[in-house]
Amino acid sequence: MLRRWFLKAQLNYQIKLKKTVQVRAYQQALLPLLDLPIKAAPLLALDLEMTGLEPKKDQIVSIGIIPIINGQVKLNNAQHKLIKIAGSVGQSATIHGLVDADLAQALPLDEAIQWLIKEATGKVLVAHHAPLDLSFIEQALFQKQCKKQRLFAIDTLRIEHQRLLRKQEVIKEGELRLNSCRSRYNLPNYDAHNALVDALSCAELLLAQISKMGGLDRIKVSELVR
Repeated sequence: MLRRWFLKAQLNYQIKLKKTVQVRAYQQALLPLLDLPIKAAPLLALDLEMTGLEPKKDQIVSIGIIPIINGQVKLNNAQHKLIKIAGSVGQSATIHGLVDADLAQALPLDEAIQWLIKEATGKVLVAHHAPLDLSFIEQALFQKQCKKQRLFAIDTLRIEHQRLLRKQEVIKEGELRLNSCRSRYNLPNYDAHNALVDALSCAELLLAQISKMGGLDRIKVSELVR
């Protein structure tokens, strides 16, 4: 109850700040979803590939999203966008597999963020290591509006971190990586570092985690969103 009140207070504060109509609509649509069980709340699994890990210096090169509706991953509604960047992808190509030629006809960042916020409106974002992905989106919004934004999401890495701490005192290096987490639920390993594939991996992981936690009908959005 206290957690839900605190989240709503944070969201209401964000809504009152000056920002675009689109971002305000996204945040307003999130408010009623906090009271719902996970099964009843539309979710949107998200993954970003970037040129590095620093939002103020590095750039987004691709975004993958896939909805989770009524506890089911909607593969037919999955989307993947490539993002135009300034300069070259450099050595980051060895991680995400995208080269400069792939991004020549890609979406400008502003258009991509507008598309993402539109798709996310009325849904709860889900990501693995959500603070990293959200920090890049927040930075993109800041560059456009010169105002700090605060986004919210369910973080499958955080869920797994808490679960492991209840079982063991020390978490070994690599245990919280996406495929390592999936393996503990007997989920198959996919090729990593493609935004759409990782979004799918995250979506499946969340459903497996919630099943272990008590089920889609019992866990509320407000218990997981951060």
